[in-house]
Amino acid sequence: MSNVNIRPIAGTQNRVVVEPAPAEEKTSSGIIIPDTAKEKPQRGKVISTSEVDDKGNKPSVKAGDTVLYGKYAGTEISHEGKDYLIMRESDIFAVL
Repeated sequence: MSNVNIRPIAGTQNRVVVEPAPAEEKTSSGIIIPDTAKEKPQRGKVISTSEVDDKGNKPSVKAGDTVLYGKYAGTEISHEGKDYLIMRESDIFAVL
């Protein structure tokens, strides 16, 4: 488990901090993808979640879950040299 000290605050919806998976470096056939052509990852690991939203709902994901989310979901932040996304729990499509 990551030792990151970022805790999202819930408002009207639960928030989740996700560490995106690294972008693909090669295609399945072995072609190397240049940085300019790499797609944003749509998978990541949940680092932390808000505790409850303003309606008293707890998040359904937990730290350590691997999740799939929308391509443009969340707000990108950098903390101690690593990139993270803070997003609404509703932006998560699935838990793997």
